[in-house]
Amino acid sequence: MFDFSSMFHAEGPDVVYTWTIPVFAVIIFAEMAYSHFNKEKIYETKDVATNVLFALLNYGLDIIMKGFSLFVMMFFYHHRIFDWQEGIWYWIAVFLAQDFAYYVHHYVDHHSRVFWAVHITHHNSDYFNISTGFRSPVFQPLYRYLFFSPLAFMGFHPWHILVAYSAIQIYGTFVHTQSIKSMGFLEYILVTPSHHRVHHACNIKYLDRNMGMGLIIWDKIFGTFEKEDPEVPVKYGIYPKMESKDPATTLFYEWRRIGKDIRQPGLSFKDRIKYLFYSPGWRHDGTGKTVKQYQKEYKHKEKLKNESTPLKEQTPNTEYQYPQLNQQAGDK
Repeated sequence: MFDFSSMFHAEGPDVVYTWTIPVFAVIIFAEMAYSHFNKEKIYETKDVATNVLFALLNYGLDIIMKGFSLFVMMFFYHHRIFDWQEGIWYWIAVFLAQDFAYYVHHYVDHHSRVFWAVHITHHNSDYFNISTGFRSPVFQPLYRYLFFSPLAFMGFHPWHILVAYSAIQIYGTFVHTQSIKSMGFLEYILVTPSHHRVHHACNIKYLDRNMGMGLIIWDKIFGTFEKEDPEVPVKYGIYPKMESKDPATTLFYEWRRIGKDIRQPGLSFKDRIKYLFYSPGWRHDGTGKTVKQYQKEYKHKEKLKNESTPLKEQTPNTEYQYPQLNQQAGDK
């Protein structure tokens, strides 16, 4: 019998995951059946196997890091600046704070190359389905707690932070689907499948957009929101495509590229550090382009096209109109 109150104690995160895994299994098989009978080809066996493998590796590292992560968060909690009275408003505050902390965490994952090297495993699949939600950034448990420690310093108990994180991640897994086109008025409040399809796209227009996991309001507040555009069909994966999709290549793809960059002869120590922490696409000689630069060019081309082409003659705005940009987007 499920004891709801157990969610709010030390075993809370494990309770959340234990009770939701069977639900996910049923939903994934249902979506696979839907894909098969409708011939939509949104699942591929090797891709699903990779997703499961990365989930297990992430979970294993999470267990190893659990004690140290809690030690760090408890340290900040011991020196907290606020004391909260538990109740409904406290838990609302926990979930809001956790959702915002994840937004910050996710934003950094996309804008600092060493963090992108970890996070890219969640994006380098050419498929997008509920099992993609399990395609975890394997090494994330090594540092994830650092983004949550400020919440403990603010007076939120570490176990409660982790419960909120677990619940939000469970919801976030469900939005990895192409089967739900719209969620109506919830599109204005929550991160929905439509919003998250945009996030997983490799189209220039969609790169680094919709960073939230629970609420979409953070993206709207901080200018990272992008609505799914029917004239720009979503293309999943990364550019350039990986030569091999074996687990080792998939896991260490960006790390190998970073290693190649920082080993260039004649680089200063400062530039080697920049290759680690600057935005993906940055290069010391100015030949690279970051996502912001790609999108600036994209918007400029769109403006020129719209100004020079009569409305009735305008063609659908897909990424195929910018093959030169797509081929260069490998540093994303």
